[in-house]
Amino acid sequence: MAELANLQPRIVEKMITDKIVMIDIRRPEEFKATGVIKNAHKMTFFDMYGNYDIDKWMSDFQKLVTKKDQPFILICAHANRTRTVGNFLIEQGYIHAAHLAGGMAAWLNEGRETVKQ
Repeated sequence: MAELANLQPRIVEKMITDKIVMIDIRRPEEFKATGVIKNAHKMTFFDMYGNYDIDKWMSDFQKLVTKKDQPFILICAHANRTRTVGNFLIEQGYIHAAHLAGGMAAWLNEGRETVKQ
């Protein structure tokens, strides 16, 4: 079975130009507070109460990740939400799921660029 790959910020930064689908699953107030990584798609998964609409989210996700073997990177604040969502997607048959190790906290700690929202 596939495993969720932990990608360090320096690796993710190099993938921005490779047209790898990056999906930021944080909430709108988090996008506004820190900005987002260039070319990342904003697709909130959990609301502030931990609720989610899996059918709507999967519908949006499948517009970006059109094949089960297409690589993609999930992004959240500290890599906790992306671990949960990434493992769920692997259970659905996606074999190249990855997430930003340490999340946006690690990205920002290393002084990497974001696009303001």
